[in-house]
Amino acid sequence: MERPATWPAQQEPTADEPHEEAAQQSMQDPTRGAAFTPVQGSGDDQSTDRPEIIARLAELQRGLGRFFARDRSMPIMASNLTMQQLKVVVLLSYQGSTSGQELARHLGVGLGTVTGIVDRVVAQGLATRREDPNDRRIRRVELTEAGRRLTTEMLDAGAAGYRRLLERLDTGTLRTMETVMGKIHEAMRQMEAEDHAGDHQAP
Repeated sequence: MERPATWPAQQEPTADEPHEEAAQQSMQDPTRGAAFTPVQGSGDDQSTDRPEIIARLAELQRGLGRFFARDRSMPIMASNLTMQQLKVVVLLSYQGSTSGQELARHLGVGLGTVTGIVDRVVAQGLATRREDPNDRRIRRVELTEAGRRLTTEMLDAGAAGYRRLLERLDTGTLRTMETVMGKIHEAMRQMEAEDHAGDHQAP
């Protein structure tokens, strides 16, 4: 999910509303309302508590997923796609025109399996096949206008829900999140570059 270009304006805490109260509220899992104790890191990347911190953050992320999944108005809830079909649609939205072999590699399934999955996505009008202009033996798969519209609606709906959540946080917390999310996006770019290099090295 992309970070909004402009963070929502938020009222600064006043003398009657100390930062401590906002900090305590931000330590609640929004999906369960259960408080957690922040882990004090040493600042050392080799700190022994790194695995526990990462596990805690992963659990909080899963909690956010459960929180947003409860919204039955999400476009994904109105679709008839299976999980595998949804994966194909999402992959195509990021990869663009893709061959069946590439899809099979990304999904970790055989070419015959991915062919059946793509057949059903095509039947729903979300994707189409065409010949590769550079090699007529290869059939490439790409999203139709309806497929692109579905992925856009899913992203927009997720961003809207996330923005509503952010609007409940104080400005100081939002500034901290902006810094942290910038570092996360940088790590994502590095991982993407490494994965891209690995794909080119694969036989």
